[in-house]
Amino acid sequence: MGVIYENIMRPLLFKQDAEDAHERVVGGLRLLSNFGSILRIMERFNGSSNRPPLELFGLDFPNPVGLAAGFDKNAECWMALPALGFGFVEIGTVTAHEQPGNQRPRLFRIPEHEALINRMGFNNDGAQAVAARLARGPDSKKRKVPLGINIGKSKVVNIENAGEDYLASFNALADYADYFAINVSSPNTPDLRKLQGKGYLGDLLKLLMDANIDRAKKLGKRRIPMLLKIAPDLTYVEIDRVIASLLEVGFDGIIATNTMVARPACVRDCLETGGLSGRPVKPRSVDIVNYVYRATAGKLPIIGVGGIMDEKSAGEFFDAGACLIQLYSGMVYRGPFFARDVARAVSWRQREWV
Repeated sequence: MGVIYENIMRPLLFKQDAEDAHERVVGGLRLLSNFGSILRIMERFNGSSNRPPLELFGLDFPNPVGLAAGFDKNAECWMALPALGFGFVEIGTVTAHEQPGNQRPRLFRIPEHEALINRMGFNNDGAQAVAARLARGPDSKKRKVPLGINIGKSKVVNIENAGEDYLASFNALADYADYFAINVSSPNTPDLRKLQGKGYLGDLLKLLMDANIDRAKKLGKRRIPMLLKIAPDLTYVEIDRVIASLLEVGFDGIIATNTMVARPACVRDCLETGGLSGRPVKPRSVDIVNYVYRATAGKLPIIGVGGIMDEKSAGEFFDAGACLIQLYSGMVYRGPFFARDVARAVSWRQREWV
């Protein structure tokens, strides 16, 4: 399938505008979601049922390869993705307010470097609409894989009111999330990355965690696992501050990393603004994963993401200390069953998280 995709399907898709091609793929997967019998056959063929699940955050992951946020922003096609071999899926980024995102074109390919640049701007239908869509799907007990929900700040909300904005999204979506990813690291929403700083981050995380704990007590359930997604452009001093905030508040893990503002030498001639993803990001992402792993003595679970384009690069993330990984750009360049191929190739073991 990989050869067919790279020689026939990818050239056809790459002749189209990048966002148009993306929307057609999402539409096809949304259609596939309606055919349960086909999905079950594909899941048996592409899944990893011969391995015991990885237990993390109180969840069972059939395999450690997930879909990163940004692909299925509005929870339109996530039910089809286990059939492609994914062991978990993260939807979003979702904001409290519906928003169109930035002006098109806003998604660009750099094929010679297997990279993407996006300045999407959190285009999504809003938390209430996404919640209504999720309510029509299977609940957590009937899902094939864990579902993460990535939430971010609405553009119309100023940074001083960001906490309440995130809280509105949390409250709207909490009934459907197996875990939450708090996105403070996209480069395409004004002032968003300031939330990673010491003047904002601790208060934001505590507000969300307190709401999470209160909800769990009222419902008599365990609280929802909470993870923070960070930027690859942070300095090590900034990463230390982020880690300290996560440990103080009791967050469950970290996702490293989001897209990159800095431009490695190989893509410096590309003049498009936005977040860089794909192969050029991998060295920095792996380095941050390893830094976080060493700085926390392996006690803070890490989801590694950024430039995984083959089985070797996936292995580098696990060697650096990641317990799960996520893909997106790799699927664009390698095809729909890339997650299945990576999951079958990598060797992994369950870790004891203290």
